[in-house]
Amino acid sequence: QVQLVESGGGGGKGGGSLRLSCAASGLTFRSYAMGWFRQLPGKEREFVAALSWSGGHTDYADSAKGRFTISSDNAKNTVYLQMNSLTPVDTAVYYCAARLMVVARASTEYAYWGQGTQVTVSS
Repeated sequence: QVQLVESGGGGGKGGGSLRLSCAASGLTFRSYAMGWFRQLPGKEREFVAALSWSGGHTDYADSAKGRFTISSDNAKNTVYLQMNSLTPVDTAVYYCAARLMVVARASTEYAYWGQGTQVTVSS
């Protein structure tokens, strides 16, 4: 059974940083790509960043480039999202997701999802 468990959300001030973690279990990590998405109430899930376990290929949304970094610790089966220079626009529920092999930007391409973690950035 695949499980993705996010942690590290919370509150922060504009200009600050947060690091989200996603601990994965029940899947063969080298065969999967991991993505981070975010969602506001009433809005669609928005792609933030993705990483392939095997090749280390990464992809970022324009809103994340230069501020966010996705990385992984294969020994811990964990993927991270380091978020710097946060602004109130980054306030959302952040979700970790997994899909086979290659990274993708569409949320519909991901088969497995975590429960989400709230990030709130004040001005």
